[in-house]
Amino acid sequence: MINHPERSSPEGRPPVIKHVADCRDVYDLIDHNIRPRPGMWARAGTLQDLQSIFFGYWVALQVHSVAEEFDLHSSDGSFAHWLKSEYGWSLALGWAGAIEHHVSDGETALDAFFRLLDEFRSTR
Repeated sequence: MINHPERSSPEGRPPVIKHVADCRDVYDLIDHNIRPRPGMWARAGTLQDLQSIFFGYWVALQVHSVAEEFDLHSSDGSFAHWLKSEYGWSLALGWAGAIEHHVSDGETALDAFFRLLDEFRSTR
């Protein structure tokens, strides 16, 4: 595992990069791979790229009958429902489209995603 100081974990610690095979769930993947190196996962910097990766993750869970709670389904996951109830956003384009549409000046869509995901996770 490698320490990378670029982006801190939700707890404020420097992230530790894990091999993907060592990640225990989607949040471990996010915290130890995607958050510290988002450009490797969302090459164009769009949340649509990230949402597509998460869709593939969800499909793999289904194909392999893995019992993992998955909150990041584009429009029907707990995260999407939380965004709709908390902010009243339309999810016609999924959570990625909603966040990209409502991102504040001075904040990237990826940074807004991580901030909102941390907020969502703190309510669980």
